[in-house]
Amino acid sequence: MAAKGKEVLSGNQAIARGAYETGCQFAAAYPGTPSTEILETIAEKYGDSIYAEWSINEKVALESAAGASYAGARSLVAMKHVGLNVAADPLMTLPYTGIVGGLVIVTADDPHMHSSQNEQDNRHYAKFAKIPMLEPSDSQEAKEFTRLAFFLSEKYDTPVLIRTTTRISHGFSVVTLEDPVSPVRELRARKENAEKWTMLPSNARKRHPVVEKRLRELRELAENIEINRIEWGSEEIGFITGGVSYMYAKEAFPDASFLKLGMSYPLPERMIKEFASRVKKLYVVEELDPFWEDEIKKMGIEVTGKEIFPRCGELDPDIVYRAVRYGDVPECGTLELKRSPDLPVRPPILCPGCPHRSMFYQLNRKKYFVTGDIGCYTLGYYKPLSAMHTTLDMGASLGHGHGMFKVLPEGERKKVVSVIGDSTFMHSGMTHLLNMAYNKTKGTIIILDNRTTAMTGQQVNPATGVTLMGEQTFEIDFKSLAESFGVKHIIETNAWDMESVSRALDEAENYDGLSVIIHKGPCALLPEYRKNYQKQPMVVDPEKCSGCKICLNVNCPSLSWVEEEGYWVDKKGNKHRRKGYVVIDQLNCTGCEVCAQSCPFDAIIFPERSE
Repeated sequence: MAAKGKEVLSGNQAIARGAYETGCQFAAAYPGTPSTEILETIAEKYGDSIYAEWSINEKVALESAAGASYAGARSLVAMKHVGLNVAADPLMTLPYTGIVGGLVIVTADDPHMHSSQNEQDNRHYAKFAKIPMLEPSDSQEAKEFTRLAFFLSEKYDTPVLIRTTTRISHGFSVVTLEDPVSPVRELRARKENAEKWTMLPSNARKRHPVVEKRLRELRELAENIEINRIEWGSEEIGFITGGVSYMYAKEAFPDASFLKLGMSYPLPERMIKEFASRVKKLYVVEELDPFWEDEIKKMGIEVTGKEIFPRCGELDPDIVYRAVRYGDVPECGTLELKRSPDLPVRPPILCPGCPHRSMFYQLNRKKYFVTGDIGCYTLGYYKPLSAMHTTLDMGASLGHGHGMFKVLPEGERKKVVSVIGDSTFMHSGMTHLLNMAYNKTKGTIIILDNRTTAMTGQQVNPATGVTLMGEQTFEIDFKSLAESFGVKHIIETNAWDMESVSRALDEAENYDGLSVIIHKGPCALLPEYRKNYQKQPMVVDPEKCSGCKICLNVNCPSLSWVEEEGYWVDKKGNKHRRKGYVVIDQLNCTGCEVCAQSCPFDAIIFPERSE
């Protein structure tokens, strides 16, 4: 890795580079798209200089980074936008305690919900916590703003937020690399800061005025900081914008005047008023909420914003141009990703060989109400599996199941089950399990143990026995953990044995107490699966296939339907007409046999059995 030069980096990679160049020593995160690659890059490229870890959740990550900061280490925390909700408890008090080593928090928002359950705009958190937020527009700025964030954090004794969006996190551009600096201070525990760091009410009351004074200083900084800049062009139209929205507006109206906000919060009121006084028509271009627009209107400035720009989804240069020129903007809720007209729409689907498939197939067949959770297994919602009926946030599946058990009549209770992934269970499901056991819930919990954090790209977690830094550690034993919480009825299932899954569900439903089913089978994308589980592709015997389509209900992308009339022969040798038959894609099939176990006519077989 060259210390200097130029390199094409994604925004996430550039943030990791910025942390490295600034002498960061501690980095923590919970994987979440679109932020995941920040920590992966730190561990892969800069692990010799920066300790990096996957924490079990974002609250733990931020609290751990705060501890490293108190000891004097520059520290970085990364998470997707909803992760900041989990970390909000420490976030709100850290501006009171302040820091020693710079503390930078990256929040990656997800307009259009490419991989998220909501479109929240985390600029509100900067105002809520009364801390500065920086927002880069490309990878070069992502690196530079990370360096600046550490500097501002230490100068103003505060954590600093960096906000990216999916397009900045995953978009690539040229970045100039620089040499890293050495760690800037001695690492030690500072007992003299006990009053500042111990937020008893008597101490916190003293710190609140400090937070307000700092915010006034940051507002003055915003007037002069270089990342807030005016680019004068035609004064007929002016745009106040920032982040990726600046790139869109600049492409749509290259000759206009721009006030680019590199600091999302607090805003430079004098600069905004100067800019507004010189342009004839002023627009605020921002994705999601009218955050800047509302703040600017409070200054008494007339602007055009969300009355022509959508509140939902992503912007793009075409949307910005049409909104300004013609007022031609889609209604909120109608925005769709642009696709090539030649490409078919492919719905999200569980992978071939996915260990979750057998469980969702049986849950649907047995007509359970399934309280679900956040992970790739949320795809169990889609037809034909149709086996997910609630999803709110990480860990909520168990809370939903507990609440339903406590209010539903006896007959309804038995048909409610809670499904959660292994990594999500460790993130925020353990406390729910303890709560259910303590409060005597007689429900069923299913832990889908696929030995990875699959949705975000197969990251390690405490169930895998390996840390982000590649060190061997213990593997969590879900059975022992459940037993320690007082759960008496625990069943382990084989993810590719449909009959064992069916029996486990029946047994749990009939048990008078709290049941935990541990559904075991590695993710089909892991080397462990390919080594120990993957078999040769299966085939459909066309003479035995009745065309009943039952196997298609397992929703495997390896199976497809051929519309062609013909005949099939049943087990007694009788010949019947059919309208079509199923075929199996030999490149995709992993030989997991789940579809074969669903077939009532034994038509799905391994090739050597067809003779």
